[in-house]
Amino acid sequence: MGDNTRDAINKGLADYTPIFLSQVPHLFRRKVIPIDVALIQVLPPDDHGFVSLGISVDIVKAAVENARLVIAQMNTHMPRVHGNTFVHIKDIAFVIHNDEPLLEYEANIPTEIAERIGKHVARIVEDGDTIQVGYGSIPNAILANLSTKKNLGVHTELFTEGIAELMKQGVITNTRKTIDRGKTVAAFCMGKKETYDFIHDNPAIEFRTIDYTNNPATIAQIRNITAINSTLEIDLTGQATAESIGTTFYSGIGGQADFMRGAALAPHGKTILVLQSTAQNESASRIVPFLKEGAGVTLTRGDVHYVVTEYGIAYLHGRNIRERAMALISIAHPKFQPWFIEEAKKLSLIYKDQAYITGKGGEYPEDLEILTTTKSGLKILLRPVRISDEPLLKDFFYSLSETTIYRRFIMERKEMPHEKLQGTFVVIDYTKQMVILAVVEEGGRETITGVAQFRGHEGSHTAEVAIVVKDAFQNRGIGTELLRHLTYIAKRQGLLGFSAEVLKENRVMLHLFEKMGFTMEKESLPDVYNLRLGFREIQ
Repeated sequence: MGDNTRDAINKGLADYTPIFLSQVPHLFRRKVIPIDVALIQVLPPDDHGFVSLGISVDIVKAAVENARLVIAQMNTHMPRVHGNTFVHIKDIAFVIHNDEPLLEYEANIPTEIAERIGKHVARIVEDGDTIQVGYGSIPNAILANLSTKKNLGVHTELFTEGIAELMKQGVITNTRKTIDRGKTVAAFCMGKKETYDFIHDNPAIEFRTIDYTNNPATIAQIRNITAINSTLEIDLTGQATAESIGTTFYSGIGGQADFMRGAALAPHGKTILVLQSTAQNESASRIVPFLKEGAGVTLTRGDVHYVVTEYGIAYLHGRNIRERAMALISIAHPKFQPWFIEEAKKLSLIYKDQAYITGKGGEYPEDLEILTTTKSGLKILLRPVRISDEPLLKDFFYSLSETTIYRRFIMERKEMPHEKLQGTFVVIDYTKQMVILAVVEEGGRETITGVAQFRGHEGSHTAEVAIVVKDAFQNRGIGTELLRHLTYIAKRQGLLGFSAEVLKENRVMLHLFEKMGFTMEKESLPDVYNLRLGFREIQ
C-alpha cells in the first residue's frame, strides 16, 4: 500500500489484502488470486532465448509462471541480473519493443535524526553479520554508518544504492554467509541508473523470488543475520505496528515480519526496530503507552530484540514488562518521558514510586558516551547511567565479592534494594552529579564491569567521588578509564576537584588517585584516608 492507494483504501473505494509478502506467490499458484494477464518488462533475449526480469523478480516471476497471458515490454535499458531472473521467450505471448530509461528512485538524504539513529544501529551490527535493511532516509543513514565494518553479507528484499556503495568499498563481501556464500541476495532493486549499471551482469549479485528471500525458514539458516526494519509506533510492552495508525490503514504488512521472525530463529540472529521518536513536528510520540485502538500488531512482544531511536538503544529480548517499559521510556523524546512515567505507573507497568528528574537535569547526555580500549586491550563503552539501568546495576552489585563491596561502601552491605539503587545510582540530575558505567556486551546484552560516580558538595566546586570494578574485571585498566572520563566531565561542569574516603588497605584505589596527577591532601583517620584531590595540576 502506497501514497497512491492509501486514501482510496481508507475511503472504501479500493480493497486491501493483508498478507505476508512471502506468501503472495502461493496465492498465485493456488489461484486464490488468479492472474489473467502479466505485464512485465524484460531485457532482450540472450543466445539461448532467455530474457531477464532485471530489477524486479520478487512476485513477478510467480506472476509470469501462473498467468494465462504474458505480455512483455522488451527494453535494452533493463540490466541483466543473475539469479532466478530468467524467463524463456517461448513463455511470453506478446512482445513490445520499446527502449526507455528505467524509472529511478532518488535516495532520501539522511536527516540529522536519521544519522543519529544510523550511528546507534552501527554499534549493534558486528563484523561478519549478514544484514537486511529497507529503504528511506533512516536505512540510508544506517548503511552509510557501516562503512568501517568488515565482511558483511546481504540477504534482503530490496537492493539499494547504499548496498552498492558498501560492495564497492569492500565492506560487503558475503564471505561469511552460511547460505548463498559470496552472493548479495535480493528480490528487487530501486535506485538510480548508476545502481542499475552496477547490478548488470554482476556475478556477486543474485535476485531471487520473494518466497525465497523473505521465507522465514530460509532466513533462519543464516548465522548472524541482523534484520533492520522500521515501524510507525511501538508501545511500552514491545508491540509495534508498521501497517496502520489506529484504524487508518497506512501500509501493507510487507516483508518485515518475515525477516524479523526468521532472524530471531537464526543462530545468533538479531532483530532491530528503528523509528524516529516523534511525529507531527514533535507534537506526538511514536513510542506510546499502548498501541492505538484498531492498530494492527505487525510485530508482537516476542519479535523485537533491539529498538533504536535518535536517543539511544533499548534491548527488549528476555526482559520483563517493567524493564521493557523503562528501556523504551529512556529512548523516548525527553519532553514525553515524565508523562510516560506517570502513565506507566497508572497502568502498573513500572514501580509505583518510580522517580524521575524533569527539565535539563533529566535529559540523558549522549555526548558523554565514549568507546575506549583499556591497557589490557578490553573494549568498553563508557556512558552515563540511564533511568532504565536499575536491573543491570542490581546484577552488578550482587555480583561483587564481600571484599569489593566493603571497599566501595566502607561497610558490609548484604542487599541493594530498589530504593537505594534508584535514589543513589539510577535517577540522577546530570547537571549536579554523574554516574558513569563501564559496559561490555556479553551474549547480546550489556554487562556492567565498573561504576564511577561523583556527587557535588553544596556550596563548593568539589564533589565526592567513588569507583568500583567487578571482581572478574579488576586490574585490567577499567578503573583508570572510568576516573579519567569522570574527571573530564567534572572539569566540564566547572568543578575544581574531588574528595574521597578510601580504606587504607585499598592500595589499588590509592595508587589510582596518585597516578592520575591530582594534587592530593591526605587526612589519616582510623582505617581510612580522607582525600582532597585537585584538578589544576592535571595535564
